[in-house]
Amino acid sequence: MSSSPLSKKRRVSGSEPPTGSSRAPAPAVSPSVTPANGMAKNGAEAEIDEGLYSRQLYVLGHEAMKRMQTSNVLVSGLRGLGVEVAKNLVLGGVKSVTLHDPHPAAWADLASQFYLREEDVGRSRAEATLPRLAELNSYVAVSSTREPLSQELLGTFQVVVLTNSPLEEQLWVGDFCHSHGIKLVVADTRGLFGQLFCDFGDDMVVTDPNGEQPLSAMVSMVTKGCPGEVTCLDEARHGFETGDFVTFTEVEGMEELNRCGPVEIRVLGPYTFSIGDTSSYGDYVRGGIVTQVKMPKHIHFKRLRDAMAEPEMMVTDFGKAERPSMLHWAWQGLHRFLRQHGRAPRPRHQGDAAEVVALTKEVAAGAELDEELVRELAFQATGDLAPVNAFIGGLAAQEVMKAVSGKFTPITQWLYFDALECLPEENRDTLLTEEQCRPRNSRYDGQIAVFGADLQAKLGAQKYFVVGAGAIGCELLKNFAMVGLGCGPEGSVTVTDMDTIEKSNLNRQFLFRPWDVTGPQVPGAHPGLFGIPLTPVPPFSPRDPKFLERTLRLAGTQPLEVLEAVQRSLVSDRPRAWPDCVAWACRHWHRQYSNNIRQLLHNFPPGQKTNSGTLFWSGPKRCPHPLVFDPDNPLHLDYVVAAANLFAQSYGIAGSRDRAAVAELLRHVRVPPFAPKAGVRIHVSDQELQSASAALDDGRLEELKASLPSPEELPGFRMFPIDFEKDDDTNFHMDFIVAASNLRAENYDIPPADRHKSKLIAGKIIPAIATTTAAVVGLACLELFKLVQGHRRLSSYKNAFLNLALPFVGFSEPLACPRNKYYEVEWTLWDRFEVQGLQPDGQEMTLRQFLAYFKKEHRLEITMLSQGVSMLYSFFMPAAKLRERHDQPMTEIVTRVSKKKLGRHVKALVFELCCNDDSDADIEVPYVRYTIR
Repeated sequence: MSSSPLSKKRRVSGSEPPTGSSRAPAPAVSPSVTPANGMAKNGAEAEIDEGLYSRQLYVLGHEAMKRMQTSNVLVSGLRGLGVEVAKNLVLGGVKSVTLHDPHPAAWADLASQFYLREEDVGRSRAEATLPRLAELNSYVAVSSTREPLSQELLGTFQVVVLTNSPLEEQLWVGDFCHSHGIKLVVADTRGLFGQLFCDFGDDMVVTDPNGEQPLSAMVSMVTKGCPGEVTCLDEARHGFETGDFVTFTEVEGMEELNRCGPVEIRVLGPYTFSIGDTSSYGDYVRGGIVTQVKMPKHIHFKRLRDAMAEPEMMVTDFGKAERPSMLHWAWQGLHRFLRQHGRAPRPRHQGDAAEVVALTKEVAAGAELDEELVRELAFQATGDLAPVNAFIGGLAAQEVMKAVSGKFTPITQWLYFDALECLPEENRDTLLTEEQCRPRNSRYDGQIAVFGADLQAKLGAQKYFVVGAGAIGCELLKNFAMVGLGCGPEGSVTVTDMDTIEKSNLNRQFLFRPWDVTGPQVPGAHPGLFGIPLTPVPPFSPRDPKFLERTLRLAGTQPLEVLEAVQRSLVSDRPRAWPDCVAWACRHWHRQYSNNIRQLLHNFPPGQKTNSGTLFWSGPKRCPHPLVFDPDNPLHLDYVVAAANLFAQSYGIAGSRDRAAVAELLRHVRVPPFAPKAGVRIHVSDQELQSASAALDDGRLEELKASLPSPEELPGFRMFPIDFEKDDDTNFHMDFIVAASNLRAENYDIPPADRHKSKLIAGKIIPAIATTTAAVVGLACLELFKLVQGHRRLSSYKNAFLNLALPFVGFSEPLACPRNKYYEVEWTLWDRFEVQGLQPDGQEMTLRQFLAYFKKEHRLEITMLSQGVSMLYSFFMPAAKLRERHDQPMTEIVTRVSKKKLGRHVKALVFELCCNDDSDADIEVPYVRYTIR
């Protein structure tokens, strides 16, 4: 992948073994392994490409990414589940992924293996998949091996992932990995069932259990005692929990707290907690910040053989809390059947299912079993569903990332999942017969085995409209293609997305490639642009003759503020050449970080007290200090270079990146000495600022009007607005924001933020990772199966809540929408009145006819009628206006009242009604869809 100007790389010094492991990283490629894309770019000297990984870095952080980039992972089994895991790991940016699967691709694999094509049937799954996976991320060495699994092969990896693997293989691999410090993830899916197991060794070290930002609070008091009690400012609850560890900074008086390490606390209340013995410390005076510290967490894992006998399980659906233990035995019974027969139970075959039930009873001797659940697992043993693979594969890949990075709490140790609500609600045995679910040598056989052939035809006839082809959209399209949605002669899937592709999209949106960057997310769509003005341009154009007239009509002091900004832009601050831009930036620096602070301290000196006798600069109000400009200070020069270039861009003047030349120019800039101004009012709170009312200075306004040049004095003059673009490191936007914010932080003795964190805040970036995206979309597409079948029971549908960091997966039933009633008619927010505006004679309905229609057809007297914010009719309307409107067509009334023409694309209007019933009681009714074309 070539380095794009949009990317920013941070070099990582050295490499370190994964958390919790003392094993040195070993090469992932054995002699029989053929690399697909040569040496990975993160091989010897790891680099984090922040342009590519930016959204994921906000999830994992740099340290976790460094550990991932030293990790070699083996993925064994390249059916739909295996390729899902591998895809997420390659996108995530581990050092290498080695694919292992000695089996040839079959027609059934095409049900969910999205990197196999029809022409690949008969080829090695791993070798056919390899080049398409390798395309996703050239920083990851993707390779394949034909070697059988052996101790020699396994010993070269930090993590081994087994998918669709026989139990006997799982057991010996589990024994070897556990005894050699290799992390193991076992995953499997069968139709609507999924299974996941993790073994990360005897002592897995988790450096950050939840990924949340450490909490902090401001201290208002610390007592001397054993234990000492800390009180925080009552502006917000501290949010700490008993057992948390904290550190202190900026405490005055009891300064020993600033020097001690993390201290365990016990919460006493929402604003108080206790710490250790403070009786020997100095007396607390004021100030202080307390910050939560993430402490390493040690987790012990059992090896697979022991965990099968004594399982620890993560419950995902508390409505099915008993199922994980049942499925734990059922999967073992299924594996016994597979070993004895060398094949899976046939779809809906009663004899095979009965045998699996019998084998499960042998495994779970004495345990109470749900035989119907076991039978269903047997019925679906040949099922292969892309949405289930997406969900389990997303979780499995996230567990691999936890294993190699030490970031987030891993699953301990079993997770079982089922989505049997997707099956028909009624007449299941009639609809799902052995004949309906038999294989047809089709790419959808894995799905037909679960739902039958009839549903496959329904899926093909669907017409779906997808808005957005971003990370979620790409995953949706993948799943839609795999399940055959809209693939029939009558079906279709339409996609729209007005956005363009950025480099950071490639880390999650796996349908795009580096050569797609800057192109539209949907080919043929017009790129949509959204920008935040970095340097606001006053609303002035010398060609607008009514500018002054419009400006003077603005409310409050806005006319003065606008004209002052225009006067600065066109007269006092207008540059003629690059040195003028540097001089402006230098003076701007002094105004922002020196003069304004000095004026503030002139109004409110450091020792000033309030009327209550407390220091003004205390609690949340930090006392600032002015900065002294130094052209040799890199941060000061960063600000001037960025500000000068942005200022120059807005005037169409060529800028410069020559820092030495800028520094030389600065030595000749004359900055007027600061003198505090008398009578300057500085508001001390937001409430005071909002309640303040400033008078308009008419004399100053006239002075400004006279000083503005006429349009004739500005021939050919233009100013250029600047739209904020966070991902272009050549445009000075983030350079300016980082420098400006860190200078302000220095004014207040706040620790500076790096470029990465500043981009998160300024760009309003939402952290994202491919694993969660895949899992969420998998669950969404399971709901799609229910919709297509026409499920009517609300209990069949599921809301899902995921936090893979904790980890937490929860499901709940959606709430029914409120039901309303008028007369004997029940309605919800999904209902509406359908009214045809055009009459049989071709004439449109008038207001009189509209009112009469509801009186006759629905026994409703309309008292008020509106469309959007436009009131079309009300009972208290003046009689003359009512007579005028009664015989007008409805669309004519809408056009006149709203003062907007109805476009030809408008097919219907929405009206809201207030009505009375026969007893003159006010009642709620649905809205009206009034069709006009």
